[in-house]
Amino acid sequence: MSVIPHLINGELVTENGRAVDVFNPSTGQAIHKLPLASRETIQSAIDAAKAAFPAWRNTPPAKRAQVMFRFKQLLEQNESRIAQLISEEHGKTLEDAAGELKRGIENVEFACAAPEILKGEYSRNVGPNIDAWSDFQPLGVVAGITPFNFPAMVPLWMYPLAIVCGNCFILKPSERDPSSTLLIAQLLLEAGLPKGVLSVVHGDKAAVDALIEAPEVKALSFVGSTPIAEYIYAEGTKRGKRVQALGGAKNHAVLMPDADLDNAVSALMGAAYGSCGERCMAISVAVCVGDQVADALVAKLVPQIQALKIGAGTSCGLDMGPLVTGQARDKVSGYVEDGVKAGAKLVVDGRGLSVPGHEEGFFLGGCLFDNVTPEMRIYKEEIFGPVLCVVRVNSLEEAMQLINDHEYGNGTCIFTRDGEAARLFCDEIEVGMVGVNVPLPVPVAYHSFGGWKRSLFGDLHAYGPDGVRFYTRRKAITQRWPQRASHEASQFAFPSL
Repeated sequence: MSVIPHLINGELVTENGRAVDVFNPSTGQAIHKLPLASRETIQSAIDAAKAAFPAWRNTPPAKRAQVMFRFKQLLEQNESRIAQLISEEHGKTLEDAAGELKRGIENVEFACAAPEILKGEYSRNVGPNIDAWSDFQPLGVVAGITPFNFPAMVPLWMYPLAIVCGNCFILKPSERDPSSTLLIAQLLLEAGLPKGVLSVVHGDKAAVDALIEAPEVKALSFVGSTPIAEYIYAEGTKRGKRVQALGGAKNHAVLMPDADLDNAVSALMGAAYGSCGERCMAISVAVCVGDQVADALVAKLVPQIQALKIGAGTSCGLDMGPLVTGQARDKVSGYVEDGVKAGAKLVVDGRGLSVPGHEEGFFLGGCLFDNVTPEMRIYKEEIFGPVLCVVRVNSLEEAMQLINDHEYGNGTCIFTRDGEAARLFCDEIEVGMVGVNVPLPVPVAYHSFGGWKRSLFGDLHAYGPDGVRFYTRRKAITQRWPQRASHEASQFAFPSL
């Protein structure tokens, strides 16, 4: 069984000590050993970043962008290799893994615009012979903690932009599927990134706490569950760090009576069951306005859910692979049982699925509940699995109140042909990312990603313009060069024009 190393100061590093197994979820078999970084290992990555920072911050943005251009090319050249690693360790289909990588590459493309996005603001003659400008300077050593469900895309939300802004970055990826993350980091070094500017350290809570507690780490980016996001935000800000911590979700899709139901069903199938529902932007609740819409929706969904092609993620032509771990499968199955006990109608039960040749894999078929009510646990909590809940309401206003009352506010969407209803929904819904006839309203790389309420802790969203502001700090400079022949008396009042 191979050992997956850390990447520190441009070198692959292994250590003796605590370690965990990395599994292939399609077979249920352990395929790698992953050492968990000690505090000493974390500190060595921090020291390397700190040493590399002075030269990197003074590297012209255009030269930093050139590294990103080469990095983008290497990512595209290695697409199939990266997708294979993602699928082997996460379980998602090869097509889904390739799509994830492409969305990550979009963020590298945005980072290639470093000379443009880092331009300061300049004003001449704000006063007599006085000029003023703002400069956006890097923070120093920053860190990112990323989840298992997007081992390629989410790290690419973070470190390309942080690095192109002049920072040095330490990445702690998920311990469940680290191989693709490590390979991608190695490609960035191959693209010409200096040693120490990016390090990858593997670990669990002990590694996270080491990064939080290190005074050299000036900022933390996180994507994961809400309890951990809240913890990292509280502990990081308490120590004076800048923190953006993206948490959980319970994303609703509202179906109006005038919706194009066939297109809505196609969209919901992908949004609810793609990647086994292991997405923070997955649609897990369909809110139907009227029983007629709900009955028609359920009737159209059932045969499509039953026809899902499920198998080993590395096989081609599939709709779903396994869940990431046996514990994840069992947890989702527990939610299904809880929903049945609470009185929801289980229309499609995906439990007990066995894939021929992969009987030990962590598989679960698509599940569909009808007549779900807001007090049920399957409605309130993030299941993070292939489970769609249908809730019935009588009006758009009731649907919106349902969404606005929920503790999460990550993503939502509405299916309608009515522009007035869509406009009202977009204006009044208390959610950070909204789609109109778009089931997964994930912003493109030159916008920013983030939810509201308990889906985001911090003031700035991920990547895009907010990402630039998160990884830089503004310095305002006011400069005066008096004319030699002039002399002005001292002023004791507060200066003004």
